[in-house]
Amino acid sequence: MLREKKLSTTKSARAIALETLIRVLENGSYSNISLNNNLKHSNLSVADQNLATKIVYGTIQYKIYLEYQLHDLIKSKITEKYLKPLLLMSAYQILFLDKVPNRAVLDEANKLAKQFGKKHSSGFRLVNGILRSLTRRGPILPDKNDLVNYLSVKESFPRWLVEYFISLWGEARTEKILASYNETAKNSVRLSILQDEEKTVAALKQAGYEPTPSKLAANVAILVHGGIASSSLFKQGKLTIQDEAASLVVDAFDFKGNEKVLDACSAPGGKTVQIAEHLQTGEVTALDIHDKKLRLVQQNTKRMNVADKVKTVAIDARKADDYFSKQQFAKILVDAPCSGLGLLRRKPEIRYTKSKNDLFSLAKIQLAILNHVSCLLENDGELIYSTCTISKEEDEDVIRKFLAAHPDFALQPFKLEKISSKTGMLKILPDEYGSDGFFIAKLKLRG
Repeated sequence: MLREKKLSTTKSARAIALETLIRVLENGSYSNISLNNNLKHSNLSVADQNLATKIVYGTIQYKIYLEYQLHDLIKSKITEKYLKPLLLMSAYQILFLDKVPNRAVLDEANKLAKQFGKKHSSGFRLVNGILRSLTRRGPILPDKNDLVNYLSVKESFPRWLVEYFISLWGEARTEKILASYNETAKNSVRLSILQDEEKTVAALKQAGYEPTPSKLAANVAILVHGGIASSSLFKQGKLTIQDEAASLVVDAFDFKGNEKVLDACSAPGGKTVQIAEHLQTGEVTALDIHDKKLRLVQQNTKRMNVADKVKTVAIDARKADDYFSKQQFAKILVDAPCSGLGLLRRKPEIRYTKSKNDLFSLAKIQLAILNHVSCLLENDGELIYSTCTISKEEDEDVIRKFLAAHPDFALQPFKLEKISSKTGMLKILPDEYGSDGFFIAKLKLRG
C-alpha cells in the first residue's frame, strides 16, 4: 500500500496507468473512479494524463484480444498481481500506439517491473522475455470460420455477448455493433435551453472546442476534445456533459410547463435537470435510494440553475406508492437501473462484468419499479421508460410484460426534432449515430 502511494506521486504516466489497472483488473474497482483519483494526486502534465488515460481504457477495452496475444508466450505461472496488468498494458502499447517505439515500451515495462515487484522478484526477466517475443511475432487472430470466437478475440467481447448480439441482429450487424463499441466516444454536451444557445456555441468556438450540432438530438453539440468540465461554461451551467442518445429521453415528453413530474431513478441528475429546464411553475421530485447520490443531483441542479424547481427524496422507487399519493404526478420518468450494455464505449469493463443472467434479474427490478410508480400517474399522464442498454430482456420485454399487466396504459408514438418513433418504442444502436446505445418507450395512461 505504501509502495502504491509513493508511486502515485511520481511523474510517470505508465506508473499511474499500472496502478489503476491493478485496482480495476485485480481488485474490481471502477476504471473512471480509480483513474480520476490517481490522476488527481499525480502532478502529471496534460499530455501525460492523456497517455495514462489512453493506456488504461485501451487496455481494458482490448483485454480479451491482448490476453489472446500473450497466452502462448507466458510459459510460467504469474503470481505477483502487478504482472498481468503490466503485460497487458505493455502489449496494448506495442500493438495499438504506433507513435510509441517498442524499445520505449519495453524500457518502461522493465522499470515498472522493478518498482512494483517484490525483492528478488523474477518479474523483470519474465516481462522482458514475453514482450520481446511479442514484438518479434506480432499480432495473431483465431480462424474466421469460427466467427463467434474470431469476433470475441478481434473486438474483445465475451463469447456469450457475441452470441447474444448475433441472436438479435445477425452476424453482419453484430460485426458493426462490436466494432463501433471500440471507437472513441464522442465529447457530447447538452446546451441548457435556459441560456442563449447561440452565445454558448460562440463561446465554445472561441475556446477552441469546435462544436458541431448532433445529427441525433436537439440542443446537443459534439466537441473535438474533452476538458469541458473545467471550463467556465460548465461551471456557470451553460451546458452539461450528456450523451446525445441520453438527451432524447426527456424530449419525448410533451411539456406544458406547470406539471408535477416524478424522476423515479434520478442520480446523478442529468435528466432531472433537463426536465426542470422545461418547467416554469412545475416541480420535479427526484428519487434515489442513496442520500449520497441525491447530493450529486442537488449539486447538478444548483450548477445548472434549476435547484428551485427540484426536490429530492431518498427512497427506493419500488416503495414510491407507499410514500406518494395515487395520481400525484402528470409525468413520470423511469430511467431504470440496467446492465449498461449501451455504454460499452465509455465503460469498457462492463463487457467483462455482466452475464446473461444479469439481464433477467435486472428486468425483474425494472418491471417492479414500473409497477410501483405507475399508479402515481394521473389520467392522460405520460410515463417514459428508458435504459442505457440494448438488451431485449430489459427493454421491449419489460414493456410487453408491463402492458399485459396494465391494460389501461398504451404505447404513445412520439416525434422529436431529428428522430421519431411510430410505435412508441425507440432503440438506438451504437453503430447508427456513434452514440451510446439507448432505449426509450413512451406510455400514456388512458383516462
